[in-house]
Amino acid sequence: QVQLVESGGGLVQAGGSLRLSCAASGRTFNGYAMGWFRQAPGKEREFVAAIRGSGITTYYTDSVKGRFTISRDNAKNLLYLPMNSLEPEATAVYSCAAATAEYVFAYSRSSYYPYWGQGTQVTVSS
Repeated sequence: QVQLVESGGGLVQAGGSLRLSCAASGRTFNGYAMGWFRQAPGKEREFVAAIRGSGITTYYTDSVKGRFTISRDNAKNLLYLPMNSLEPEATAVYSCAAATAEYVFAYSRSSYYPYWGQGTQVTVSS
């Protein structure tokens, strides 16, 4: 059974940092693209960041560029998202997702990721 489990969420003051992790089990996602998405209350799920299976190429939504960094450890089947300079607008449930290809052309579209974690809550207070 495929399982993605996020951790690292919590409550932080504006300007603070958190580091999200996503552990994959049940199958290896080495070589497959993965991403982070978030969903704030009353809003649709939105793309945050993605990384190709090789781990070399990354993609970000404009609002997090320079503050969030997606990375992966393929040997450990782990995905990371350190988040710096957090703003209250970042408050959301953050979920990791896994694709079944090394590269997803439409990397910002959630429908291209068949595997999802349950999510971890990130709350940024002002």
